[in-house]
Amino acid sequence: VQLQASGGGLVQAGGSLRLSCAASGRTGIMYEMAWFRQAPGREREFVASIRWSGSNTYYADSVKGRFTISRDNAKNILYLQMNSLKPEDTAVYCCAASQYYSGANYYRSSYAYWGQGTQVTVSS
Repeated sequence: VQLQASGGGLVQAGGSLRLSCAASGRTGIMYEMAWFRQAPGREREFVASIRWSGSNTYYADSVKGRFTISRDNAKNILYLQMNSLKPEDTAVYCCAASQYYSGANYYRSSYAYWGQGTQVTVSS
């Protein structure tokens, strides 16, 4: 499975961005997809995840109520709508995918496939 993230950019605090992650390859069997982010000098952290079938979504407390994760199964695209952005949301955002359950959704090790990052910068 190959993942290609896009949609990052520079936005003022309070603004919005929508990230996309296009999946290709063996996407017929997908279990869960997620967004992680990594700010300079910090560990990569879980942002949100969504099961490939069903409607289960999960969010980090820091983004709950501001970010929405969604997917388009027909197009094999994962989205992250980010509203009310804050300077502390500045980070490189990466998408990840798993084809079967291999641990809690907030663990990086639970995902076998990773896309390259897309930079999100929020100015104050």
